[in-house]
Amino acid sequence: MNIRFLETFVWLAKLENFRLTAEKLHTTQAAVSSRIASLEEAFDVRLFDRNTRSATLTPAGRRMLAYAERIVRLDGEMRRDIDAASDAGLIRIGVIESIVHSWFPALMAQLRERYPRLDVEITSDTTLHLIRLLSTDGVDLIMQTDPVPGPDFTNLPLCEFPVRWAASPRLGLGGQPLDVARLAEFPIISFSRHSGPHATIERLFAAVERPASINCITSVAAMIRLVADGFGVAALPPAIIGRELHEGALELLDVEPEFPALPLVATYRSQGLPVAARIAELASEVARAMAAAASHAKPAAPERIDTTPTRKATRTKTNAPAKTTRTKQAAPPAPPAAKRRPRRS
Repeated sequence: MNIRFLETFVWLAKLENFRLTAEKLHTTQAAVSSRIASLEEAFDVRLFDRNTRSATLTPAGRRMLAYAERIVRLDGEMRRDIDAASDAGLIRIGVIESIVHSWFPALMAQLRERYPRLDVEITSDTTLHLIRLLSTDGVDLIMQTDPVPGPDFTNLPLCEFPVRWAASPRLGLGGQPLDVARLAEFPIISFSRHSGPHATIERLFAAVERPASINCITSVAAMIRLVADGFGVAALPPAIIGRELHEGALELLDVEPEFPALPLVATYRSQGLPVAARIAELASEVARAMAAAASHAKPAAPERIDTTPTRKATRTKTNAPAKTTRTKQAAPPAPPAAKRRPRRS
């Protein structure tokens, strides 16, 4: 069935005049008459009572009008959706630094391949600040640690990063069972204050007799550098310190209790850009594939998250501005994540 024939039928039903309908659709009265005749022939029913001055719906025409209006409306919505999801334009993505240091470069490579004309603007910041940006239309899609509650947002789980205590081999802590009381003898390098990992560290060391020196760092790159230089110990996802572990600059520690995994979530506005939903799905595929291949992260179920009820988003204070870059998808591939460390986490 030709959608234009149904559109003509709908407008003629509204205007009740062949000339006005032809002017509205930028066609001729003969074309309008031909389209209506084709519909009547297809359904073997008379849709209009015609006279020299107007065209009014028959009972059969009135029944058909409700269906025709729905079909025309859905056709318009479909076309707008497809146009909005085309591989051109700008998508603003917010991402925490832990993801930047792991599978985000692989996601960017996939985006270049699938959407060669899409401009990507990247903001690296903390979870709390990314949620604020999404809520104020500062970004279109965020990848962070906390589902955003409410019907205005859609959350898609990506993966879970196991988190392990790590230290420089020069501290002599590797190859032996440890507890948090032993770790408290060294400076503790933590993610930003009030983040999920920071709250876990405060809880773990609250019961330790010796007060721990907890140092909050907003940059993953700075955390890794401090720990590799022997300044202290840190709880980090092995997925983001693969190079340092391979080169022997860091080693994983055997600590009880184990540090809880770090969940990763993609969130976008439910009525936002359709391409944001497509990229979130792609990010889920990339994250789960990288997790399965490297055994660094535990794949999460691909279904969307129910945020009712949901836990609070992390709260993070920072004075440094978010780092925002815009990349053209035709640009050459980005260098490995280990050599590009944004300043924020």
